[in-house]
Amino acid sequence: MSDKKKLEQNQREQPMGFMTKVIVTGFVGGVFWSIIGYIAYIFSFTEISPNVVLQPWALGDWKKGWLGYVISIILLGLFGIGAALIYAATLKKFQQFWIGIVYGIALWGLVFFLLNPMFPSIKTVKELTLDTNVTNVCLYILFGVFVGYSISFEHNEMQNQDKQHSQEQTQSSTNE
Repeated sequence: MSDKKKLEQNQREQPMGFMTKVIVTGFVGGVFWSIIGYIAYIFSFTEISPNVVLQPWALGDWKKGWLGYVISIILLGLFGIGAALIYAATLKKFQQFWIGIVYGIALWGLVFFLLNPMFPSIKTVKELTLDTNVTNVCLYILFGVFVGYSISFEHNEMQNQDKQHSQEQTQSSTNE
């Protein structure tokens, strides 16, 4: 039994794979920035609360209470996973933070221009207050930078580890 414990103690945890990190990053980013958006809503920086995502599909007043906010924030975390997967599939090689800024602005445009008809309770961008527009653009930019920089960093680290591992193998085979 002590031999088994020694073996278990000497074992390393397997590092998370790249796609697992992308999924975790997207979910955490979606939840975190949704919570920040909810705080901005509470302090009247924006007219749009996170539970607006439930309004087209859910019936009843529960969606306006605490349960609606919790479910909305989790749902936005799931949407964050989708956004992170799209970033990983298309832009992971770019390491500049401004790519995340552009990605966040693109997501904001997608939601507030293309998907706006799905959310009848959200006014058009022209009808929203300047505070609401600025706050929401900033939240989307911050989400884009968070997701983009995290994913690009992990991709770069993975590339460097692969390169270092192949160099070590090359050196060990030439030394033999």
